Amino acid sequence: MDATPGIEVARVDHIGIRVRDLERALKFYAILGFTLHARAANDAVAIVRNAHDVELNLVYNANADAGGKNVLMDVGEKYPGYTHVALRVASIKAAIEALRENGVRITQGPVSFGRDGHVSVFVRDPDLNVVELRGRDEDLSSIGGVVEYVPQN
Repeated sequence: MDATPGIEVARVDHIGIRVRDLERALKFYAILGFTLHARAANDAVAIVRNAHDVELNLVYNANADAGGKNVLMDVGEKYPGYTHVALRVASIKAAIEALRENGVRITQGPVSFGRDGHVSVFVRDPDLNVVELRGRDEDLSSIGGVVEYVPQN
């Protein structure tokens, strides 16, 4: 088999997330530490960043709500596409507390992924996009209710 040259990807530049209501999305992502950096002059895109220069592009042109469901996660048929974004947090315990203080419902978790010591919680933004918050290298003994991750069909 002939080897073809590959593309060297150095890092993720940004993640695009389609939303319906920009102001509502900005309030949600502010809870996760993101602030508005700029709006594209030629497109319905708001660029938000956090203190660690993680960038999300909120594409505010969604025109349907799919009946209150995320078509990649909440329907029986499995369509191709990105199902969620996973964001590393400094402290999963602090993240859980902040979510609760801000009235953000944890839709799954806290869950562990075996012996690797990683614990995640899953939340939905106002447009039902799934966001995983993952903590690593933290004493998790004080976090109650951690269960082993079981894939949901």
